[in-house]
Amino acid sequence: MSMTAMNTAEGTKPSAVVANDPDDRRGQLKNIGGSQSDHWNNTLANQAMQALWLKNSSQEERDKQLSATVAALIGIAPKDELEGMMAAQLVAAHNAALECYRRAMIGEQTFEGRRENLAQANKLSRTYAALLEALNRHRGKGQQKVTVEHVHVHAGGQAVVGMVAAPGQPGGGEATKIEEQPHAKQIAGQIAHASEPALRRPDAGRDAVPVARDGKRTLPDARRQGAGRVQGQ
Repeated sequence: MSMTAMNTAEGTKPSAVVANDPDDRRGQLKNIGGSQSDHWNNTLANQAMQALWLKNSSQEERDKQLSATVAALIGIAPKDELEGMMAAQLVAAHNAALECYRRAMIGEQTFEGRRENLAQANKLSRTYAALLEALNRHRGKGQQKVTVEHVHVHAGGQAVVGMVAAPGQPGGGEATKIEEQPHAKQIAGQIAHASEPALRRPDAGRDAVPVARDGKRTLPDARRQGAGRVQGQ
C-alpha cells in the first residue's frame, strides 16, 4: 500500500510513501516505541535523543546519554504508539526540567535569572506529572477500587453496593446495585408495631394509666372544672 507525497521544493518530483510494508512491520524494536513499525520506533528514539542537552558533553558522555535515553524508553515499555509518544515526552520533560534546575543553581547570575529558571523547572515538573497520569490512565491504572468491609443499615434504609455515579457521566464504573437488607425490614416492622410505655399519674402509688397510640380521648371541659372548683370552695 503506497501513497504519493508532494514535495513543496521547486524542481522535485512527487515521491511515493509506502505504508504497511512487510519489511517494516516486523516489530523488532517495539519495546522502544510500542509499534510494529520499526520506522516509527527509530524515529521516536531519535526524537527523544535529539531533545537532550548535549552542548557541553564530551563524546563519551554523549554516547552514555543517548544510550540512557533508549534504556529509559525500554524501561517504560510502551505497548502502542500512544504510549510510545508519552514515553518520549516523559524523557524529554525530565531532561529539560533537570537542565532548568541546574541552571538555577549557577552562582554568577541575577536573581531574575534564577527565578525564571526555577519557574520553568516548576512548569516542566507539572507537565511531567500530567504526562505520567495520562499514561497510567491509558493503561487502566487510574481507576479507583473501593472495598466495603462493614455496612450498617438503619431502619427503613437501603444499602448501596458498588460505585455511585450520575447517569451519563464518564468514569462511573459499574452500574449501581441497590439491595434492601432483610434485617432492616425486620427492625422497621418491630419499631412500627411496638407499643408505647404507659404514663403514670403524679401519684406514684397508683396504677399506671395506659395510653393508646392512635386512640381518641375526650378532653374534659375546662370551664366546667373551673366552675366546680369555685362552688366547692
